[in-house]
Amino acid sequence: MAVQFEPIVGRYFTVTLSGRACRIYVEEAGQGIPLLCLHTAGSDGRQYRHLMTDPAITDHFRVIAFDLPWHGKSNPPAGFHDEEYRLTTATYTEAILAVAEALDLDRPALIGCSMGGRIVLHLAAHHADRFRALIGVECADHQTSWYDTTWLNRPDVHGGEICAAMVSGLVAPQSPEEFRWETLWGYMQSGPGVFKGDLYFYREDSDFRDRTPLIDTARCPIYLLTGEYDYSCTPEDTERTAAGIPGAEAVIMKEQGHFPMSENPARFREYILPVLDRIRSTA
Repeated sequence: MAVQFEPIVGRYFTVTLSGRACRIYVEEAGQGIPLLCLHTAGSDGRQYRHLMTDPAITDHFRVIAFDLPWHGKSNPPAGFHDEEYRLTTATYTEAILAVAEALDLDRPALIGCSMGGRIVLHLAAHHADRFRALIGVECADHQTSWYDTTWLNRPDVHGGEICAAMVSGLVAPQSPEEFRWETLWGYMQSGPGVFKGDLYFYREDSDFRDRTPLIDTARCPIYLLTGEYDYSCTPEDTERTAAGIPGAEAVIMKEQGHFPMSENPARFREYILPVLDRIRSTA
């Protein structure tokens, strides 16, 4: 019997970030409106594979997910062994815009989850004209820290297992076991210190409180989707954030946790398809 290939195609390209050559891995599927996908802290673009294999999405959207440098199949830049990895608002924004430009994306829609949801707010405030719509999943202007990052990069602790353990409670209890463990597997494979370095952006360098008035949804619509079981970015965090952005739409997703696109993709499509239909209707 012939092999049944999935429609996802993966490739590499090199882009200059902060003056350094970075080899980036990107996967995509579908055709139509570009939809650029941002993975969570400490994981990679595999989280979006279910969007890439859903014809209801790929018939209308070119779904594109890339691994940030240091993540997944995107290597760290040369000389990484002599430095501590720390993601900042500036370097994260630079990477997103550089990838979109390198792939020649004309005002893509963008979806980001967790730290990818946080950067959505910064993109909306400072680069709205580069995007046709922004979707923040598990997105809020700030969260109170509930974890100790020193555990995430210690020689006496298994890095992959502690990373997965820290986020395991953020998966909703209704999520199928297969996809729960697939989501956690991405964290088990995180490079040493990468999750901790991402959380520098999330905890220390991206506080957006008091800056939400900078966002003009007339320039670029913004949609916020948060799982009811997320105690990292809580529904209250998202609703507070949306209340400060005139025109923003916030939906609290039932039976979802912090990683809806990977932990329970069937449930997530019930929420993401109406948003994508809205984006199509205004394309």
